[in-house]
Amino acid sequence: MSKTTYKRADRVADQIRMEVADILMRKIKDPRVHDVTVTDVELTADLRIAHIFVTTMETGEAERDVFTGLSKASGFVRSELGRRLSLRYLPDVIFKKDVSGPRGDRIMQLLEGLHGESEQQETQDSPSNAQRITDS
Repeated sequence: MSKTTYKRADRVADQIRMEVADILMRKIKDPRVHDVTVTDVELTADLRIAHIFVTTMETGEAERDVFTGLSKASGFVRSELGRRLSLRYLPDVIFKKDVSGPRGDRIMQLLEGLHGESEQQETQDSPSNAQRITDS
């Protein structure tokens, strides 16, 4: 990406991602909000809404508790961001589950399976080195 195409929203989103990760790690006392990783932040072009994508190792009911805790803490996170960032308008904070990790893992598994199949096919199609030597 060249410098001219790097939008302000991208720079602010990157800063918000780092700050929210720090806030969640150091400031949030809610026991429901633990082992949360901030993976990405998407800001609207007008910088009014920040969609914060997070992952957690929890599943099922425990995962729902984590996101309930995050939604309860969103006001606190927003006020902490106000102290740390100098923005004219502070974006509303919306936490969302990041589903790209498991999806990416599945794609990698599929690609590795295809790669393994293509290697097997190549070894079956090509004559062995021993055969090449005896033919010469």
